[in-house]
Amino acid sequence: MKTAQSRQKSYADKRRRDLEFAVGDHVFIKIAPMKGVMRFGKRGKLSPRFIGPLEILDRVGTLAYRVALPPNLAGVHNVFHVSMLRKYLANPSHVLSYEPLQVAPDLSYEEKPVQILDRQERRLRNKVMKLVKVRWLNQSVEEATWESEADMRIRYPELFGKV
Repeated sequence: MKTAQSRQKSYADKRRRDLEFAVGDHVFIKIAPMKGVMRFGKRGKLSPRFIGPLEILDRVGTLAYRVALPPNLAGVHNVFHVSMLRKYLANPSHVLSYEPLQVAPDLSYEEKPVQILDRQERRLRNKVMKLVKVRWLNQSVEEATWESEADMRIRYPELFGKV
């Protein structure tokens, strides 16, 4: 039993990283993916593992830090263990474009289509599906999605104008 414990301890010691942050540093906070919960428009394995960068306000004890959280995370406690934090390496060429969102009390928001970028016909065995590439309000052009033209005409007739 002793040899197994010492082997496990040696494995753990090799993987351990002593992290220390200073007040004013920026960090990412690790979030746990939950089955069936959609975070930031992604579900399951594709949901983000870290949020941030967030600023460290002060140190609490030896292994915990108080972090400045955005207003939409006001219900979350703002003290995190060092194992939940990852250092943010600032890059001067890294500029975040931030557009304020209208967030509902349940931390969700409604996506609205802005314009149709492209049209396409997908031929199946017995029918032809008409698709449109839609750019959404809070998304960039690269994140446009292909949607069924019939569904989009029903849900958003103003997008197609007078035909």
